[in-house]
Formats: sequence, structure tokens, C-alpha cells
Amino acid sequence: MSSIEIIPCLSDNYAYIIRDEQTNKNILVDAPEHVSIERYLDDKDMSLDFILITHHHSDHIDGINHLKLKYSPRVIGAKRDRHRLPQLDIEVEEGKQLTIGSKTFDIYDVDGHTMGHIAYSLLEDKALFTGDSLMVMGCGRLFEGSPEDMWKSLEKLKQLPEDFMVYSGHEYTKSNLEFAVTVDPQNEKLISRRTKELELLQKGLPTIPSTLREELDTNPFLRESELSIIDHLDMANLDPISRFAKIRALKDNF
Repeated sequence: MSSIEIIPCLSDNYAYIIRDEQTNKNILVDAPEHVSIERYLDDKDMSLDFILITHHHSDHIDGINHLKLKYSPRVIGAKRDRHRLPQLDIEVEEGKQLTIGSKTFDIYDVDGHTMGHIAYSLLEDKALFTGDSLMVMGCGRLFEGSPEDMWKSLEKLKQLPEDFMVYSGHEYTKSNLEFAVTVDPQNEKLISRRTKELELLQKGLPTIPSTLREELDTNPFLRESELSIIDHLDMANLDPISRFAKIRALKDNF
């Protein structure tokens, strides 16, 4: 098993340190900036052996060059997005596993927020690192992909085991909760979850990770085919992708 630690970065980003306890390899998921990550590593006298990149946005990669100079980690990212990522030591793609120490990662293409965005899962640790694709109570804004791209990506992630823990790239839960209630107001699990998540935020604690089961029960972007949402938003005549697109458009203007 691994130890997975959350490192808050910038105003609302998260980076993650995965510690392979069998081999003492330390793996960072995304590097929004270097200061918080460097402080964490140095306070604990830890090495940094690998960096996994989810996508090319600056608030996920800006710390990499500094960290590489200081700790010499190997940098890993999507082969099909290598032209706009920091120099990669290892290129990965969907359908091929990545082995680091005793850890084996599965790779998923999750286009939508960007094209070339990937997610990483660890079956043994029941952990899913989603960047800005699937998020707690939401999904990433569509900067490059289409609604169909993101819908297909989320459908892919929905097939994973329900007890997987979702580690996403930002603390957007409060705004996502406020929006979710407007499109799924009769969802008792959502109302109950809102209380729990707001209590965490009031204490200054992360709402991440969540379980995939929680997201299936309460995340409106995974629930476009729920009859209560279809009725509430008058979407009976729309196909699933069009329903997803409508929910995404509502969130963009929320």
C-alpha cells in the first residue's frame, strides 16, 4: 500500500505525494508551484523520484523545472501532449501500464478540459488522480474539448470500482455544491453531503478525496440521465450528451 499526502498549492490547487512504502520511492502528481512542495519534502527530509503530469495548464506544471533542478525526478506525461509539456523522461498512453517501484498505474485519456489530459489510477490503493477532469461534485471547464469529449471521459471513469478514492486538482467543492443543488434539488444524498463538506471547509480541511460512489450519487455531471434532473431541467427530449452539455453550460454561467 501507499501513503498519499495532499499538498495545498497556490490559492486552490492540490498536488499529491504518493510514497511507495516498499521501495521508498516518492511520486508527485502535478506541480502547480514549487514552494509548497519543496517545503513539504524538505520538512520531511524526503526525496522526489518521479512527477506525474495530468495536463499542460500552468497551474499544474509551473513547479516542475525548479523541482527537477533540485531533486532530479523523472518526469512523466502523455505522449500525445508532449509538444506542450515540460521535457518528459517517460511518455505514457492509454492502454499501457506504468510501473514505478512496486506501484502499477493505469492510464486513461480524459479529454475535455484539455485535449491530451490523462488520469492515473492505482488499483491496489484504490486511488484515482483525475486532475481537472472528474472533480469533487463537478468536472473541469471545457477549454479545448467538446461536451462529447468530456462526457465520454466521465463515462470511462464511471466504470471504475465505486470504492476508488478520487483525488482531483482543485478545491472547488463549495461552488460545485452550490450549483449541484440548483440542478438536483430533490437529491437527499446531495443535501446530506453538502452539510458534511461545508463542515470540512469551515475547519480549513480538504474535501478531497471523495469516493467514486459519492460522485455517482451526488455529482450532477455524472447524473445527466437521472429522471429527477431530466424533469427539473426539462431535458426529456435531449440525448445524454446534449443533457450533459446543458448542465455544463448552466455551470459555466452559474
